[in-house]
Amino acid sequence: MIRFLAQFKRVAFFAAIAVVAANVACSDAPFVPVDSTPALDARLRQAIAPWGVLPILPVNASDPALVSLGRMLFFDKVLSGNRDVACASCHSPSAHTGDDATLAVGTGATIVGGVRTVGTGRQFTPRNAPSLFSVGLKPFYMFWDGRVNEELGPGRFNTPLGSALPSGVTSLLAAQAMIPVTNRVEMRGNAGDRDVFGNANEIAQPADAQVADIWKAVMHRLLAIPGYVQMFGTAYPTTPADRLGFEHAANAIAAFETQTFTKTNSAFDRYLAHEDGALSLDAKQGALLFFTTARCASCHNGPLLGAQNFASVAVPQLGPGSGNATPLDAGRGDETISGPSRFPRFFFRVAPLRNVEITAPYMHNGAYPTLEAVVRHYNNVDSAVKSYDVSQLPPSLRASYHGDAATISSLLTSLDPRLQQPLHLTLDEQRQIVAFLKSLTDPSARDLSGIAPNAVPSGLAIP
Repeated sequence: MIRFLAQFKRVAFFAAIAVVAANVACSDAPFVPVDSTPALDARLRQAIAPWGVLPILPVNASDPALVSLGRMLFFDKVLSGNRDVACASCHSPSAHTGDDATLAVGTGATIVGGVRTVGTGRQFTPRNAPSLFSVGLKPFYMFWDGRVNEELGPGRFNTPLGSALPSGVTSLLAAQAMIPVTNRVEMRGNAGDRDVFGNANEIAQPADAQVADIWKAVMHRLLAIPGYVQMFGTAYPTTPADRLGFEHAANAIAAFETQTFTKTNSAFDRYLAHEDGALSLDAKQGALLFFTTARCASCHNGPLLGAQNFASVAVPQLGPGSGNATPLDAGRGDETISGPSRFPRFFFRVAPLRNVEITAPYMHNGAYPTLEAVVRHYNNVDSAVKSYDVSQLPPSLRASYHGDAATISSLLTSLDPRLQQPLHLTLDEQRQIVAFLKSLTDPSARDLSGIAPNAVPSGLAIP
């Protein structure tokens, strides 16, 4: 009953949002550009008001010892079975917390010219590595399919791990951090693998369902390293070493990510704080479109401009696929994620848009390399899907594009009703929306080179 009421409240909330969207987006009044800045500001602030959009504020400082431990763990490949991939391999500071790749590459990669490519006998992960900007600000859903969430209620973390998730996990972000080390493609590797030193990969030995044994093996590695023994002891001074579990590592990683990747000084944040001159005229015009006739805010709302709901926007399908839908990716609509018939196929988490300018490529599978391409997709989804240009993909992924008539028809059948008719945005209006999206970038997010340590306790190379 509690779960039903929680879900009912969320459904009611988004139903209310949909009503507002319908009233705003379906008005017969045409969009008329406003050249007078005071008049435009008044109209824009009125347009923003219904959508729960707030400026991002600084987070409370975490224990420095916990953040320091999380920083080392984030950059240390020792967490992976083959000692060849770290969190920072797919969420790199040099790529603005992504990896600049369409689909992420996990363990067993081959390095060519400094770029990680799929190794022999391996495959791409099914999805694009999501940005970590603002990831610590309590988004309701984690992962592109939302399989880590708080649908059971605040502080009750719903994950594929079920009852195996330790009680000491302190946040949804920490719950998410528990999972990649258990994934064979991302970090754990396969039984029979040998690590970069030629040693047997012991973390890959347990069966997939034996997650407690996997975490225990990872912690055994970490606590065999004197530097980590000292750092865990400093971060958790009242916890005996024999009581430390991977949840303590995950909490530290989450503290580091929250402290490091929360950015609060975008031009849009300053505008929301009533600094009218923070946005250019083009950005203001684009924002007005975003929050009214372009219908973007009907999905991209709230403080993060996304991350709180799901939508089916007919993103072209590519890659190895996932779950029961393989070789396609049904996202939240896969029965292995949300149960039978709870969501139609091809529903994915609405991406948060903070700092979106610098986190290309876009969509759950990196199908589009630029913001301009994304806006064109939304302007006429039917046309975009039917005429998708595979040349915008890396050569290694072009053959994995699923452009057959049946797949395209299935995508369009599940398309969100708000996108079933073209938006009819002019080229200038599309440019203005992109200008607004660029106003969501905090200048300090552009250069993250200073966050990587010079070395990690394991002695392995920094990604």
